[in-house]
Amino acid sequence: MSGPTSAPAEWFRDWFGRAYLELYPHRDEDEAARAVALYRERAGLAAGARVLDLACGAGRHLQRLRAAGLRAVGIDLSAPLLDAARTRPGVDGSLVRADMRGLPFAAGAFDGLVNFFTSFGYFLTPEEDVEVLREIRRVLRPGAPFLMDYLHAAWVIDRLDPESVGEINGTPVRQTRWVEGDQVFKRIEIGGTADREPEVYHERVRLYSPEALRRLLREQGLEATNTFGGYDGAPFQSDSARLLLLGRTL
Repeated sequence: MSGPTSAPAEWFRDWFGRAYLELYPHRDEDEAARAVALYRERAGLAAGARVLDLACGAGRHLQRLRAAGLRAVGIDLSAPLLDAARTRPGVDGSLVRADMRGLPFAAGAFDGLVNFFTSFGYFLTPEEDVEVLREIRRVLRPGAPFLMDYLHAAWVIDRLDPESVGEINGTPVRQTRWVEGDQVFKRIEIGGTADREPEVYHERVRLYSPEALRRLLREQGLEATNTFGGYDGAPFQSDSARLLLLGRTL
């Protein structure tokens, strides 16, 4: 099995582009609506509040945040995903290309923040994850509500599918997955023949337990006050596939 050295340090710079959009052309729009509704109901923000969608991707959550009357701004490092987001009504003009380790906003610029769909833990070192949390705290006003939508590490480990095969427009796609140390890896191979190597992409996410993630947030001035196991607001349980942490800045 491939080891961590096979995953580039900044794998996300290559993966979140054309191939990603082709492999996942229709992310669940209903799921996005439920996620935004959960934040709106629990955060208590008034219309016009300024909210940062951290790692907004193709804008499915951002569009709904703005439609709900929030002055939402989306940031992402991927130019192709931001281009896709711009095609959504009401989103263009609210997008910024930036690295979440160094956000281009003033301290206290936002009244709230969302980080959806496991867009945390991507970096090579835990210290870089801490940098992200420090930036989140910096750009939020005191008492600002945040929602982090993360994977449930134990659930992922228990149910990891080592290999799956599919296709993109008739082109074969092979995905292999494994856990090594405190990280889960995925290798994506697209195409390839006897005469041509496949396109190869990687994913790597650091696995934090609920307790470890809550502690890490608290150490950076982000207090998680509610824990959910799904976008319907159901309580987090041992068999929950997701870990949603709702809280406020200290």
